[in-house]
Amino acid sequence: MIKDFKAFILRGSVVDLAVGVIIGAAFGSIVKSLVDDILMPPIGLITGGINFADKFAVLKEGSRAAGPYASIAAAKAAGAVTLNYGLFVNTIVTFIIVAACVFLVIRMVARLEAPALTAIVAPPATKDCAFCAMGIPLAATRCPHCTSQL
Repeated sequence: MIKDFKAFILRGSVVDLAVGVIIGAAFGSIVKSLVDDILMPPIGLITGGINFADKFAVLKEGSRAAGPYASIAAAKAAGAVTLNYGLFVNTIVTFIIVAACVFLVIRMVARLEAPALTAIVAPPATKDCAFCAMGIPLAATRCPHCTSQL
């Protein structure tokens, strides 16, 4: 059983998948930082100083303290139930950026693979004889195998 597990782990596809997941997680944290620290502050300034990360709606007042609450953390500490739509907006922006990056990577890979595929496909240099079905040059007027007139 250990031998089978070792063979499974050492297969190329499993290692490739593990590397992809690790790089994807690191890339996700970079994009999250880009959204939270670089993109959202200017968007907040454009929209009149709104900080989307602090936007929430109180669905149920807390049992420890009544609102209004200054932040999501204060509402959670008071035991309030909140709808965190600002964090959702940040997550949507993060998703759009990640999707755009993945789309660009896929396009780059497709462009790199396209010349290789077109180089493989070449026009045929021969045709089949109608009488003996052997391959002959396209410009031939007589089959060299069966001597039929083409």
